[in-house]
Amino acid sequence: MQAGTPYVLVNRNSGKALDVYNLATTDGAAINQYTRNDGAWQQWKFLDSGSGWYRVQSVHSGKVLDLPTTADGVQLVQNADRNDSRQQFRLADSSGGLIRLINRASGKALDVWEWSTADGAKVSQYQDLDGANQQWQLIALGSAAGSFTNPIKRNGPDPWLQHYNGYYYLATTTWNSTITMRRSATLAGLASAADQVIFNLSGRANGCCNMWAPEFHLINGRWYFYYTAGQNVSDYNPTQRLHVLESAGTDPMGPYSFKADLGSEWALDASVLKVGSNLYLMGTYNAGGSYGQSNFIQRLTDPWTLTGSRVRMSSPTLSWERQTGAVNEGPEPLYRNGKVMVVYSASACWGPDYKLGLLTLTGTDPLNPAHWTKSANPVFQRNDANGVFAPGHNGFFKSPDGTEDWIVYHANDSAGGGCDMNRSTRAQKFTWNADGTPNFGTPTRLGVTLTAPSGE
Repeated sequence: MQAGTPYVLVNRNSGKALDVYNLATTDGAAINQYTRNDGAWQQWKFLDSGSGWYRVQSVHSGKVLDLPTTADGVQLVQNADRNDSRQQFRLADSSGGLIRLINRASGKALDVWEWSTADGAKVSQYQDLDGANQQWQLIALGSAAGSFTNPIKRNGPDPWLQHYNGYYYLATTTWNSTITMRRSATLAGLASAADQVIFNLSGRANGCCNMWAPEFHLINGRWYFYYTAGQNVSDYNPTQRLHVLESAGTDPMGPYSFKADLGSEWALDASVLKVGSNLYLMGTYNAGGSYGQSNFIQRLTDPWTLTGSRVRMSSPTLSWERQTGAVNEGPEPLYRNGKVMVVYSASACWGPDYKLGLLTLTGTDPLNPAHWTKSANPVFQRNDANGVFAPGHNGFFKSPDGTEDWIVYHANDSAGGGCDMNRSTRAQKFTWNADGTPNFGTPTRLGVTLTAPSGE
């Protein structure tokens, strides 16, 4: 929570914003929900009343939220600021970084009445049940330096984010037959941006369904969109394969056409590594024997054509790579002052100890496993104090002005979170150690206001 910053409050159940209905400026005017438009009548500031209580002030009218009685179903209104208990609220945490607003006088939660999703539906109060109709996303607007809060996408596993020509583009696992992308001029705006279908996999014999781990790379003036997909079978995992699309031009949103299947065996998490003038496909496969689920690398003659043999880059050999399950996956390229590195995910994604490790190319040949050096310790991992578990499957992007390095990743907000669509997309800035390796710090708590990337 940042003093003086206006926020839009978006209801989890309806996706609509808390709104001064009909742009009223009078005492007693109704506060309802309406399609988000970020007008002043949907912007709210939090005024500190002390001891964790706040008044919620409309930027449009200057009046504050007020519940006239303690009864269930009473209409939420605005009134002149009296700073009494009917106008004071505390913020209670809900899953996914959302909050509930609990009224001091009644002890009840602000509630979109009867779970309505309609424009103009009444906002009231009800016993705090932590239902989706009582959960609100705080979206910061209009701070001088720009700001945002995580998550930047709920239900966003395996994220890939790039800033290009003035916009952020984000794609995540859909677990269905569509490939989607959302776009926003600000990082904060991604949280409410619409997912647009950029390609439909329906009808493809060997890759119709279960779309995972999308990535898009600009190579020689076109975007190449890599993804994992398999057959529509109950036990989908053995059918997952790597595939690539090609854009018609330089718009990351496409249009795209199908370009190639990348191999005929089980594989996940395709990415592209560039070393000198050479391209390499990286991914995850079952290396067999004691190696298990490992990372591989293979030469590309162009963005869609493999050549030569697949080589094992890394396997889960260290204790921190074998928690809940022995896994290396999700290799992602990272470059700094001529140093070539790969950040990968380790341990089981279905456990709380999923984390990131680091490989550094210490020789000259990426296809020689002996030329990769694995860091002895993880570089990014769970932070119980901040309520962040299983952070992993990351990507990297630059700030709009090119001066900052950022990591995007998914994580769970409880130790019991699974390897499913409940993982959310988060982003944070990182720095560099004196030896040229990345310093990702610790994963930040959901809902904390962070300064937006430089140049927004």
